[in-house]
Amino acid sequence: MDVKLESSWKSRLMPEFEKPYFQKLIAFVKEEYATHTVYPPGNKIFYAFEACPFDAVKVVLIGQDPYHGAGQAHGLAFSVNDGVTKPPSLINIFKEIKDDLGKPIPQSGNLSRWAQQGVLLLNATLTVRANTAGSHQKKGWEEFTDAAIKALSDEKEGVVFMLWGAYAQKKGAIIDSTKHHILKAAHPSPFAADKGFFGCKHFSKANAYLQEQGKQEIDW
Repeated sequence: MDVKLESSWKSRLMPEFEKPYFQKLIAFVKEEYATHTVYPPGNKIFYAFEACPFDAVKVVLIGQDPYHGAGQAHGLAFSVNDGVTKPPSLINIFKEIKDDLGKPIPQSGNLSRWAQQGVLLLNATLTVRANTAGSHQKKGWEEFTDAAIKALSDEKEGVVFMLWGAYAQKKGAIIDSTKHHILKAAHPSPFAADKGFFGCKHFSKANAYLQEQGKQEIDW
């Protein structure tokens, strides 16, 4: 199968396409899209890679599943389309940015502007069945997104990895902490944000590190 993936990522992830797990995964995903409502739209499955090419990546934010409500997911972790009500986790992210950097909470929850500045907004699982959280977990996506994270860890230096919650932190175990800056905190969901996400100041810390590296800060 010819996977439509941004060229700098495709050259690195091509070996995955031929592996048995990926062939099974694609067959599963095709069947799901044919028989159920699945998010994000098919042309947005790999949008995180398209929006933030490999060479541009400065910060990685790891999510778990796409949003499973109508019109929400568009291929970027934590992000929603313009005009869509902001989910609770995203509201909490914006609250922390406001407290950390003094920036007002934006009208739109679309984080494409972050991706365009070098923030890879990567969900561990790239698809989900409507209204069924976790429905596409353990089908192969995690192995594919691990390969992407490992490529970043191995080939680049000085990337900021924001790992929110136990799931992201476990997935981040493959990152070389001697070469990269790893920031850990609780998940921004309403169930966990008070346990260490609020007050983590990850956004100012990420920018301070990027500045030290001589890189352009992110306009959060």
